[in-house]
Amino acid sequence: MLIGLTGNMGCGKSTAARFFEEFGFARIDSDALVRERILTAPDVEAEAARRFGPGALDPAGRIDRPAVARIIFSDDARRLAWEDFVLPRLYLLWRELREAAPAGARWVIEAPLLHEKELEKEFDFIVCVASSTAHQYARLRERGFSQALAAQRISRQFPLAKKIELADFVLSNDGDTDFLRDQVRHLAGLLENRAL
Repeated sequence: MLIGLTGNMGCGKSTAARFFEEFGFARIDSDALVRERILTAPDVEAEAARRFGPGALDPAGRIDRPAVARIIFSDDARRLAWEDFVLPRLYLLWRELREAAPAGARWVIEAPLLHEKELEKEFDFIVCVASSTAHQYARLRERGFSQALAAQRISRQFPLAKKIELADFVLSNDGDTDFLRDQVRHLAGLLENRAL
């Protein structure tokens, strides 16, 4: 079973994914794979410098993620081109991780751009983590985003209402973490019964 977990920034995808893991799912954290495996690859670092100039790299020659983010989130064409360069590498890692695991594993993949990149057919079920705008912005403030920067990033994603409409299941993350955990527990049990 393969679940695509989506939702917009600040909705709590990573928290929900950890709860799926707690209830027996193998988890793939796409953001961590990009950050730790893809953006640290020498060919990707070289491509960032070529596309965005020497300011894309820090003094150690590593990709300066905040600097690249400032560039790509202010220019949609460059953002989309960079996504088209990075994301195929991510999808290859998804496949490698799943192929290396025991057969029959249940997977949850955090896929923030699932709908934007038209990946719906890759998954057995799509689960959207939804949250009010106020909760989203509060969480992003805790992560160091200004209101303006959070709004800029969110505006580049599909509207949350559309993701909710396209999902097979929706988790509400406007309560405390126990509320979200209970929903994931219930959904994990429901999906296990469907798989039998």
